[in-house]
Amino acid sequence: MKAAVIFSQSGIPQYTENFSEPITTSDEQAIILVKAAAIKNLDKAKASGRHYSTEGEKSQAIIPGGDGVGLLADGTRVYALGVTGMLAEKAVVEKNRMIKLPNGIDNATAAALPNAVAGSAMALRFSARMNGGEIILINGATGVTGKLAIQIAKLYGAGKIIVTGRNESALQALQALGADEYLLTTHDETFVKQLKKIHQQTPIDIVVDYLWGRTAELILETLKGTGAFTHRTRFVSVGSMTGDTIQLSSQILRSVNLQLSGSGLGSWTKEEMQLLLTEIIPEMFQLAADNKLKVDTMSIPLKEIEQVWYTDISSGTRLVVEI
Repeated sequence: MKAAVIFSQSGIPQYTENFSEPITTSDEQAIILVKAAAIKNLDKAKASGRHYSTEGEKSQAIIPGGDGVGLLADGTRVYALGVTGMLAEKAVVEKNRMIKLPNGIDNATAAALPNAVAGSAMALRFSARMNGGEIILINGATGVTGKLAIQIAKLYGAGKIIVTGRNESALQALQALGADEYLLTTHDETFVKQLKKIHQQTPIDIVVDYLWGRTAELILETLKGTGAFTHRTRFVSVGSMTGDTIQLSSQILRSVNLQLSGSGLGSWTKEEMQLLLTEIIPEMFQLAADNKLKVDTMSIPLKEIEQVWYTDISSGTRLVVEI
């Protein structure tokens, strides 16, 4: 079968037309004919062995792509998590980890949505325990997941949504998705001054952070108290696009009513993961089918995988392989 295969931990898949077809190993599994699979940062990190979930795994020929959209033997169109890699014509999936797709949603959108939903809805709903009317700061909001986080925060009843980024025109465009205010992160002093003013006027309830690194340090420094009673803020780390480590003063933790947590593979409970598959993603699929939720995609054929794997595409657009 046609597939994208990584033969070493170089992390770059190669297109082949004669890779062995996958085989189910239990009655709980099924074969799907893959129609679309999104390429996420998670897939790239796993492929190169840089993601924490791949620690200790042996290097071998693998097909990347943890999820995708395809057809079952009876023609039912589903989104599914792959037992085998999804950047191939066929893949093995678990029957209890499939979601039937509604009419009105195209394959590319259905493939692109779930990872971004997991990276936004799970942080808001479970790590932050978001309530209606709360003030949300989304740090690094111009990417695919950040843009979806704006829409989902709005859907969940956010009172105000503040977004950050380095590109002013991209930030301005986020107002159409529901952002109320934006802050540029290009100058540290200006960013801190503006954020402190906002926090004094409308205290921030939740920070959803996709960047970590320097901007996370600045946000946490902004929250630092002086010994008086402070507003409770929940800071949720979802990504580390600008650095995997930060310097954090213990005085910040002692001086403010701060909850610092993360949202990602390993942090969710089995019950939360089940809700993601049975309630949250299906709801978002239907909203997208009804044109009430938007994700930007760019599609390529499988045979072009090697050329585009590490190619930068426009911010906020998900690359999708259609097969």
